[in-house]
Amino acid sequence: MASVSELTNTEFEGFIKEGVVLVDFFAEWCMPCVMMGPIVDELSEKYKGKIKFGKINIEDNQPLAQKYKVSSIPNFVLFKDGKVLEQFIGSMSTEDFEEKLNEYLK
Repeated sequence: MASVSELTNTEFEGFIKEGVVLVDFFAEWCMPCVMMGPIVDELSEKYKGKIKFGKINIEDNQPLAQKYKVSSIPNFVLFKDGKVLEQFIGSMSTEDFEEKLNEYLK
């Protein structure tokens, strides 16, 4: 299974510029983030071609975390053409996550 690519500050703007994009803001030391990893990977397979998935390590990318007001993690920001549609905080089940994503694909 393809894992979700980790983005850097420099790649970020280009990555979120077009289409629907979900970015997972995480940290290696955050257990809920680690638990969400496989769910995010699974969803990235399921929504291939509809939603692009990327992740940002907040330890390495503090300015981005601040820009999107990421204070608690895991923190998922959904973008459309570079604009924030929604922000989800905390861990959730695959089903709940899919429900949230599906609202934006109608």
